[in-house]
Amino acid sequence: QVQLVESGGGLVQAGGSLNLSCAASGRTFSEYTLAWFRLAPGKERDFVAVITWNRNTFYKESVKGRFTISRDNAKNTVSLQMNGLKPEDTAVYYCAGAYRAWSSLHLLTIYDSWGQGTQVTVSS
Repeated sequence: QVQLVESGGGLVQAGGSLNLSCAASGRTFSEYTLAWFRLAPGKERDFVAVITWNRNTFYKESVKGRFTISRDNAKNTVSLQMNGLKPEDTAVYYCAGAYRAWSSLHLLTIYDSWGQGTQVTVSS
C-alpha cells in the first residue's frame, strides 16, 4: 500500500489551467496504477484519468484533450495537468492507487490507497 497526498488545487477562471500533484510514499510505487477521481457537489465520485503501472493512460471522455496524466517514478509522483477548465470541472480531486491494476480502472473498488483530496473550483 502507498500513502498519497494531493496538492495544487485552487480557484481558477474558466479557460484557465491547474496542475495537480500527488506525492506518494512506498517501496513499490512503480508497480502501482494511479488514478484521479473527482467528487462534485450532488454527484457520485467519478473517474477522471488513470495511468497504469506499465504507463497506459485512459481518460474520462469529457476531459480528453484537456487533461494529461503523467507519472515520475523516480520522484514517486503522479500529476494531472488540467487545461481549458470549465465550471463543471469543479470538484474535490482525489488520487488513488491500485497495485498492478490493469482492468476495470474506472471503478472505485479496485483502489486501496487514497489521498485526502484537493479542491478545484472553476468560476465563470
